Amino acid sequence: MSSFAPTSDNAVASGAAYAAFDAEDAEFFKGIAKIPYKPDAGPTESLVFKHYNASEVVMEKTMEEWLRFSVCFWHTFRGTGKLFQNHKLSTLSPAITSSTHSEAQHTFRGTGKLFQYHKLSNLSPAVCSWHTFRGTGADPFGFPTLVRPWDDGSNTIANAKRRLRAGFEFFSKLGVKYWTFHDRDIAPEGQDLAETNRNLDQLVDLAAQLQKEAGIKLLWATCNLFAHPRYMNGASTNADAHVFAYAAAQVKKGLDIALKLGAENFVFWGGREGFHTLLNTNVRSELDHMATFFRLAIAYKKKIGFKGVFLIEPKPKEPARHQYDYDAMTVIAFLRTYGLEKEVKLNIEPNHTTLAGHSYEHDIVMASGYNMLGSVDSNTGSPDLGWDTDQFPMDVKNATLVMQVILRQGGLQPGGLNFDCKVRRESTDLRDMFISHIGAMDTFARGLKIAAKIFEEGVMSKHVEERYQSYRSGIGAKIESGETSLEELEAYILTNGEPERVSGQQEHYENMLNYYI
Repeated sequence: MSSFAPTSDNAVASGAAYAAFDAEDAEFFKGIAKIPYKPDAGPTESLVFKHYNASEVVMEKTMEEWLRFSVCFWHTFRGTGKLFQNHKLSTLSPAITSSTHSEAQHTFRGTGKLFQYHKLSNLSPAVCSWHTFRGTGADPFGFPTLVRPWDDGSNTIANAKRRLRAGFEFFSKLGVKYWTFHDRDIAPEGQDLAETNRNLDQLVDLAAQLQKEAGIKLLWATCNLFAHPRYMNGASTNADAHVFAYAAAQVKKGLDIALKLGAENFVFWGGREGFHTLLNTNVRSELDHMATFFRLAIAYKKKIGFKGVFLIEPKPKEPARHQYDYDAMTVIAFLRTYGLEKEVKLNIEPNHTTLAGHSYEHDIVMASGYNMLGSVDSNTGSPDLGWDTDQFPMDVKNATLVMQVILRQGGLQPGGLNFDCKVRRESTDLRDMFISHIGAMDTFARGLKIAAKIFEEGVMSKHVEERYQSYRSGIGAKIESGETSLEELEAYILTNGEPERVSGQQEHYENMLNYYI
């Protein structure tokens, strides 16, 4: 997750053109109707669902109930291609004109690398709707490519309202029932906290109205505690108590918003909660402070009566060199160490999981195994790259592996499958926003149906169960129940000798999975 959108001069449309989108009945995606289900559609028909049928019943629940799809406002409506996630941009300006002076670019025009190619003006957070509705297609080597006709690039309340209305039209036409956002995605940051909160209040009022009109709910809200320069050394783990206090104040407002909008969850992602070097870091102190931060948030949650589930989203690195919420098992260990495991669950993003060196489904399996899986940010990355690419999940095998876990635990509610994804820089048509989500939704619909067949036939689960049959009786049952000792186990070996080799049959299991897929 990340957010913070740029402001740039946009000569493509006039002020009058933008004003046309200010009307309450303005249509943002003309020519695109509500996406229908058409199972007999051909390969070139991209604006239809071929597999996702919201009302279709699978294992006694509808697809809509199992999948609980959500659109992530920042990637879809505030995305910046990551280059500008922390700052407001004015006139685009190359950092250096001579290709022979690359060192000068880093030394005299460097802005922390993130902005080395552009001129910065006032710092202004953009946050959570960024990938889908503020995506500009910018990357470290090029200027923005994505132009949204309703977005004038400003951090004004009027522009924020246009983006929000565009978002709800998109959600409705796509047919999803949930959305997610960071606090700074929906409203511009002001000159101080008080002004920022007033800005938020205006947009939250509009969001509440749009939610009611569209019948759409908030899957989760979160606070951007990583993009603004004040958080360059972290938020809850910052060495400066003043920054800790600011982050706490921001979360307080975030929880107030979550309560008002009926959020079913509240996510914490610690992109800056970590370190770049251990030379200047007191690790134990920072982790203690992080635990204190969660305790304060939990106390306030209970005080105001917010019933949503707290979720931590693990990620090993980026932007920090090493993040404290490295992976699922690291987060679970942290929660148990500080006695927080009954108050907080996990929001797993597979792209983060693979960055940690694990398989796509690894953290989902681990979190679910300890009853800690709360929600999934459904995306994927490019395994050959070393950074977070936030691509749409189009791999049916991966979707099947994820849905197997979700079926086994009886569903994700109150969590869901949130598309924490952004269209590629080269996907510049408004249609691409729909096509990408449709493809991902169809992929998970197929994964659900395949996983359901695997679950109902029980062949693979029976094979797994048989692998562990030695623990059902005899010495295995004693090990399972903890009613044995090293002395007894030694005696068992002296009597029974060397164990036989039993094949793990990995290839057999892989073949079984491929049979269903």
